[in-house]
Amino acid sequence: MNQYPSVTKFMATKLITFTPETDIREAIDVILKKKISGAPVLNEKKELVGMLSEVDCLRILLEAPYNKEPEKMTTVADYMSTSVKTISTEKTILDAAYEFVHSGFKRLPVTDQGELVGQISRVDVLLAIQKMEPHITHVPDSWKGRQPELPNHKKSRYSENS
Repeated sequence: MNQYPSVTKFMATKLITFTPETDIREAIDVILKKKISGAPVLNEKKELVGMLSEVDCLRILLEAPYNKEPEKMTTVADYMSTSVKTISTEKTILDAAYEFVHSGFKRLPVTDQGELVGQISRVDVLLAIQKMEPHITHVPDSWKGRQPELPNHKKSRYSENS
């Protein structure tokens, strides 16, 4: 039995999505109004073809002066990331946390046999952590007097060993 809950338990299922043809300024309006950091991009067959993030949208400012033709880059397709990292419905919250820590992504589309079924974010994983019970709730008797100390590089103002 797996001790960690599935990503499906904490993922969002009512997603805001864009199409590649969506006007980029309209997409930015949605991102701002809905207070999201990005969204999946789906083609006419509802297949995942990219992700549009805040960082992708910032490229408008960086590329417009260079190209001197910003009117040619006006759709989500011009800015979206097409190399999309996904996570399967078979994965756990632990798997998602690992991906977030090692990839730098803020959100991952959740797929079931290649079909987009939801999205999980860093915040969703934090919510899962809050609901999970720690596996060790006390210091075992065999550790008394020799509890492992947290390494200095991992100490924070909240650590007992600081």
